[in-house]
Amino acid sequence: MSQASDLFDSQLSRLPTNERAELAQLLLQSLDDSQDADAEAAWQEEIARRVSEIESGRAVGRPADEVMAELRRRQP
Repeated sequence: MSQASDLFDSQLSRLPTNERAELAQLLLQSLDDSQDADAEAAWQEEIARRVSEIESGRAVGRPADEVMAELRRRQP
């Protein structure tokens, strides 16, 4: 790595995990310049639909650890 990359790396390691995750997402998005606007709009609609179902009580969430434990029990 270059000297600038080494400096950048050392500074990144001091960021909180959530900030590093946000930065990673931004970096990955910057590599994908072929984002599909229709797909993005479809995802936004799907998210809104799911939120509406949860808020109205038609869908009920479960804790992730409970779901993962169930999936592990199903594995052969």
